[in-house]
Amino acid sequence: MLMDPLGDALSNLKNNESIGNPRAVIKPASKLIGKVLKVMQDQGYIGEYQLIEDGRAGKFDVKLIGKINKCGVIRPRFPVGKTDYEDYERRYLPARGFGVLVVTTPMGVMSHAEAKGKGVGGRLLAYVY
Repeated sequence: MLMDPLGDALSNLKNNESIGNPRAVIKPASKLIGKVLKVMQDQGYIGEYQLIEDGRAGKFDVKLIGKINKCGVIRPRFPVGKTDYEDYERRYLPARGFGVLVVTTPMGVMSHAEAKGKGVGGRLLAYVY
């Protein structure tokens, strides 16, 4: 039984990356997982991914490119103001400018750098470096 589908998806990616698999299969698929994968792809942590429909839930087939050192969800989903990103960067990322926080905002799911640039706050979802 899945308690946190996003957490399971990110641990699946990290585990497959650490053992050197070229691909990872994430199931069940969801819109949120797809949006987080899109941010990871835009930031260069994963290669191409595609949604494969197989019944009710579907699954994602993700190409791994060897760039993920660590990734995970942030629980609880802390609210973050438009000026508070640096505090959470220090808390979850190993160095300034290294890694990305994934944030859900009223403008959609995006990286913390993009949210900072647009001047919006939101809730923290995950981190990747």
